[in-house]
Amino acid sequence: MAKKGKFYVVWKGKKPGIYDSWKTCKAAITGYAGAEYKSFESFTIAQKAFNGNYDDYKGKKKETSSLSKEELLKIGLPNYHSISVDAASSGNPGVMEYQGVDTKTGKKLFKQGPFPQGTNNIGEFLGLVHGLAYLKERNSDRIIYTDSRTAMSWVRKKNCNTKLAESAKNKDLFVLIRRAVEWLKNNTYNTPIVKWETKAWGEIPADFGRK
Repeated sequence: MAKKGKFYVVWKGKKPGIYDSWKTCKAAITGYAGAEYKSFESFTIAQKAFNGNYDDYKGKKKETSSLSKEELLKIGLPNYHSISVDAASSGNPGVMEYQGVDTKTGKKLFKQGPFPQGTNNIGEFLGLVHGLAYLKERNSDRIIYTDSRTAMSWVRKKNCNTKLAESAKNKDLFVLIRRAVEWLKNNTYNTPIVKWETKAWGEIPADFGRK
């Protein structure tokens, strides 16, 4: 059974970072004048806070999940031996980009775009295929998280089922789409593609933060 733990963000201290126990957090701030730190209910929320500013979080109520304790225990914690992919689109269609990050650290592993015209679903699909190729090239046994069931379905069917019509404005994007479909048809992979549980864990680590 997965335990529900707290995560501690240290913005200013002997060693800024995210800690999974009060003991390690305390060691990072003890004796440091003006230390800035705070606890959070999930790693994803802590990661978002660490990438932000202390002033935006001090004195705020903790961000909590809308799920019950029983539901959270059933879902458990994310598998941090993984990468996460996500896309962002300003309009649908609109300017689109996608990226893949290390789920635990948030380190950016790859990013494409912005493209002048695309959709969120296309970006999610391309992000997944890019992630699959990225892991296969490195013989990695990590899993991939996505928050898009549509993209998962498209990858499974080896087809980008978009209704967006190809045009001069998005021709470069369609080159990538055809390349992605070709990769899926010509490659095998054992990488599990897993749905990110947003209600339990917060926004996916690859989120662009535009909501």
